Amino acid sequence: MEAALARHPRSYRRLGYGLLAVALLGLVVLEYATNTVGWWPPVAFGAGPDVALLLGAGSGLARGQLHPRAVPLYNLLHRFWGPLALGVVAVAAGLSAAWVVGALAWALHVAIDRAAGYGLRTPDGFQRS
Repeated sequence: MEAALARHPRSYRRLGYGLLAVALLGLVVLEYATNTVGWWPPVAFGAGPDVALLLGAGSGLARGQLHPRAVPLYNLLHRFWGPLALGVVAVAAGLSAAWVVGALAWALHVAIDRAAGYGLRTPDGFQRS
C-alpha cells in the first residue's frame, strides 16, 4: 500500500476529496431537507466561488490560464478555511440554518474541484502542480 501511495499520491488525494465531496453532499441534502432554508444558500454558496472565473476571463490568455487579477480572489474562495469559518460563526452566533447550508455547499464546491483535479492557482493564473 505504501508503495502504491508513493507512485500515485495525487490519485489517492483526489479519491479522498471525492469521498469528502460525497459526505458533504449528504450533509447539504440532510440540512436542506430538515430546515427551511430556501434555494439560495446551496446555489449561491455552491456556485459563488467560481465568480472569480468570470473576473479572470479575458483575451490573450493561454488555455487554462486565469487572468492574474483574479488569482487572489480565486485562491481565497477555493480554500477550505473559508467555509469552515462561515460554519463555525453561523453555529456559534446562532444564525439561521441557511448559513450552515451555505458553508456546507461552499465546502462541497471546493471538494468537488479538488476531486476533479483543480487546485489553487499560481500568481500568473495557471493551476499549481
